[in-house]
Amino acid sequence: MVRTFCKCTLLISFYALSAGYFVQANTLNGRIELGLNTTNATQSYQDFGSGILRFDDTRLTLFQGLLVHQARPANGLTSTIVANAYEDGEQHIGFTQAFLEYKPLSPKQIRYKYRAGFFYPRYSVENTDIAWLSPYTYTMSAINTWVGEEMRIPGLEVSAFSNGRRIKSPWSWELNAGLFKANDPAGTLIAWRGFAYHDRQSLHHDRVNFAPIPSIVDGIVSPNWIEPFEEIDGRWGYYLGAHVNYQRNTMFKYYYYDNNADSSVFNALRIYAWDTKFHSLALSHNITPSLRLLSQIMIGSTDMGPQVVYADYSSAFVMLSYKSSAHRYSLRAEYSDVSEDDLVPEDQNNFSTRALTAAWRFQYNDKVEIGAELHFNRNSAENRVQLDQVITQNDKQFKWVLAYQF
Repeated sequence: MVRTFCKCTLLISFYALSAGYFVQANTLNGRIELGLNTTNATQSYQDFGSGILRFDDTRLTLFQGLLVHQARPANGLTSTIVANAYEDGEQHIGFTQAFLEYKPLSPKQIRYKYRAGFFYPRYSVENTDIAWLSPYTYTMSAINTWVGEEMRIPGLEVSAFSNGRRIKSPWSWELNAGLFKANDPAGTLIAWRGFAYHDRQSLHHDRVNFAPIPSIVDGIVSPNWIEPFEEIDGRWGYYLGAHVNYQRNTMFKYYYYDNNADSSVFNALRIYAWDTKFHSLALSHNITPSLRLLSQIMIGSTDMGPQVVYADYSSAFVMLSYKSSAHRYSLRAEYSDVSEDDLVPEDQNNFSTRALTAAWRFQYNDKVEIGAELHFNRNSAENRVQLDQVITQNDKQFKWVLAYQF
């Protein structure tokens, strides 16, 4: 624990130095989350285990450390850089987003905006807080954990939108189209590890580990880690999205993503391009001014080989979140499944998990937050038989969190 606090101190010093560097910037915001994490989980994927949680022990740790720097060099133009620091994982300091957004002023009913750089598409109704964190729970849903691990858009996005208030309509809408490269390995973790639950976003040039399954490292001959944001086949991927908002109380989001990868291609490290696609539908609805319903479902497939590994996957969650004064209480239930249909049955890819997460967050003042969270999941991964492990595991995790945001 002493070593953990020393690491945290060094990382916080990094933020302080960074803040001094950016002192002339238009805006600089940040967040530091420290706390106690205790769990009975299987050895974590981060330590080359088959577990699906970020940590597998009891520790005092830095959950989040981040800075968000924004500048507005011209009318309608905004640059955003999100820098993150973690004490766990392969890379400890880096950035998770860096992009330019251009939103020109226009008197027209239909307006346009543009993004270019390294960013998240706006799939989520859950991860809507600073730096793509969630304001509801500390552990993300399986869907958004995976998006944070393996998915970022190094590319361009064009959006058309109409604000209902401007035309005195209860309806607002937005259409998005993106074109990108360097997201070819997306799908690897779903097929060879399964979905996970945590709050660590992969940094640019990061590496994500998983267990050394013999059918992978000795059979298919691929490393038991991935570098998620790699360009392997030279092809462009794309996504399409639509948002519909009614009276600012109800929002639907639909997205279709296809990285258009050539699944027969791999690089010098034998990291394959995975042909990965999915449909995502998300809902946010204010039942009352204090009670909110959130839900998301994702259905897709991923292919490597081709069909050396092929898996259909689905994941969904439903969350209720209640806000009372400075307190927020959230409860989320979810499932995830991966089903294989490929040419290598000895490389098992079937996976399933069911999970329940309950969180309390108390905003002590405008800078300090205190919170606690309890998470349960029951997960089954058939490839654990190759490691002489029990296929089905029951995980329980508890967190105490102290956060400072500026």
